[in-house]
Amino acid sequence: MEPFRRIYFPAINLIGPGAVQEIAVEIKKLGLTKLLVVTDKVLQAVGVVKQVTDVLDAGGIKYVVYAEVKPNPTTKNVYDGLDLFNSANCDGLLSIGGGSPQDAAKAIGILKTNGGKVPDYEGINKSSKKSVPIVAVNTTAGTASEVTINYVITDEVRKIKMVIIDSNSLASVAVNDPILMLNKPAGLTAATGMDALTHAIESYITKGAFRLSETLSLEAIRLISESLEDAVKDGQNLEARSKMAWASYIAGLSFSNAGLGIVHSMAHQLGSEYDLPHGVANALLLPYVEEFNSVVCEEKFKNIAQALGRNIDGMTVTEAKQEAITALKEMAVKLHIPLLKETSFNPADVDKLAAQAMVDVCTGGNPRDVTAEDIKSIYMKAFRG
Repeated sequence: MEPFRRIYFPAINLIGPGAVQEIAVEIKKLGLTKLLVVTDKVLQAVGVVKQVTDVLDAGGIKYVVYAEVKPNPTTKNVYDGLDLFNSANCDGLLSIGGGSPQDAAKAIGILKTNGGKVPDYEGINKSSKKSVPIVAVNTTAGTASEVTINYVITDEVRKIKMVIIDSNSLASVAVNDPILMLNKPAGLTAATGMDALTHAIESYITKGAFRLSETLSLEAIRLISESLEDAVKDGQNLEARSKMAWASYIAGLSFSNAGLGIVHSMAHQLGSEYDLPHGVANALLLPYVEEFNSVVCEEKFKNIAQALGRNIDGMTVTEAKQEAITALKEMAVKLHIPLLKETSFNPADVDKLAAQAMVDVCTGGNPRDVTAEDIKSIYMKAFRG
């Protein structure tokens, strides 16, 4: 019998081609009068922000734009955004982007209603009041921050990523419009897609997995195996983009409620120490971490192999498990994910990185108990390739 579960989904979810055209309706239902639009300079430069603000303009909705969010959002991004929110007399947030603008908006919303500084909320459910309303418009099929209760902010002083899990940060409206995802660079599509795959796999095998999360995770893995390579090869492939939007979305619903594991714990350290993009960090670690984890959940990795489209007829469970690991390695090569040794990773930092990963909030969900020595070993195995 399944134990009691408290499950968090955004109240309103708009998904599919043209979804962004409906945001003005939802904003008016929320009674918001002026929005802080939280985004980044790249999305502003390529016209994606305008695609969204045109809808606001047509609906007569007032807004002011904060476009300074970095790829790994910092506490300064959050404080500067909050200052603009206050000075412009905003009462709601509209986030436009992948995980970085979404996470920054969540932090701004929590600070607005709860006060204090970002480090005050590091950990699980540290706030007491719900964020101001957030309409989260996602533009990449990867992080799924628009549907989760998680956000990650970089502490520039301590050089760590603060992982914050807080049900009060959940967006009021989550929007996934694959039209906004068209023409994204191949490298970005690959990295964010592998981030979504990491979410799906980690949430499937995590200690916190349950019937609904497992169902969502396997479907996300299947969709990614069917569509990610096509989305990378052809940035205008709307069918592939739509499948990836669904995959990212449902993987987000899964991990937001079930948890993750040490792929994320270790990737967070690569992001904070070397400013490595989160999706790339996850992708280059994924096969090595799951090779470590698979010995305690071989049957699940047999199912992952099937969801990845591998033919495992006649294989033992152990052989099928290894086929899943091989599939992950081959996918990373096909998508031109760099090796760890091709990044700015410094093996001399491995003790520090492992120590920080051990206290990362995601580590507790890993299916196999892990030590700092295990994590160091995995880093170095990934480094050797």
